Amino acid sequence: MRNTSKRLLPGFGLTMGFSLLYLSLLVLIPLSAVFLKAATLSWDQFWQTVLNPRVLASFRLTFLTSLGAAAVNAVFGLLVAWVLVRYRFPGRRFLDGLIDIPFALPTAVAGIALTTLYADSGWIGALFAPLGIKLAYTPIGITIALVFIGLPFVVRTVQPVLQELDHSFEEASACLGASRTRTLWKVVLPELLPALLTGFALAFARGLGEYGSVVFISGNMPMKTEIAPLLIMTKLEQFDYAGATAIAAVLLVLSFLLLFVINGLQRRANRVQRQA
Repeated sequence: MRNTSKRLLPGFGLTMGFSLLYLSLLVLIPLSAVFLKAATLSWDQFWQTVLNPRVLASFRLTFLTSLGAAAVNAVFGLLVAWVLVRYRFPGRRFLDGLIDIPFALPTAVAGIALTTLYADSGWIGALFAPLGIKLAYTPIGITIALVFIGLPFVVRTVQPVLQELDHSFEEASACLGASRTRTLWKVVLPELLPALLTGFALAFARGLGEYGSVVFISGNMPMKTEIAPLLIMTKLEQFDYAGATAIAAVLLVLSFLLLFVINGLQRRANRVQRQA
């Protein structure tokens, strides 16, 4: 019998064409322009630019702080999502709304606020200064800023999965004599792992390209607290467009490789979950 139901969207060819056009205009063409501009450098000039000690230090700082912040968000984002889903308490909706503040708040404003709080004279920084711990204008401050802007990605990715998680599996595990810790590791976390990896990847990717919230609290000291996006902006202000795009191209390739590995782990977790 012929299916006469009407589709809500046009056919595959038209929708695929619009999708490719949209992605080309917003993603593929701009990214291609980065590589084309970097290609104006000779190989010697390119490697001399990207292997400069100052550039390598900015790459190392950017990746390490982004990975550290994403790891922190994976742990505490899961805890926040768990509290918001599993418990009912006064002010829960208000707290749930606060999670999205980093999405709405201009990043420069967030950077100024974090610098004010975590500087040695700030409310929080003053508590650590007598202990010899400096937060602002250090890699620690950069990590704090990246944790702030990356937390919503983990919470909002894990929260819906946690809401759909069937409580009967946990109850069955408890009835079979499993402890809470064993139930968490063997029943709950395997179900949440794909979403948790997705949130981790999103927070990590956001941290790699973050500029506004980091530029103030980092201190921008070359070889110490200078991030790669700031170095790219410095090159652009010096009208060194080829050098800026060379750094951006390397950052883009390395980011893609790391995200590819994370996505591979996510697919593996999904496959293991389906087999279980």
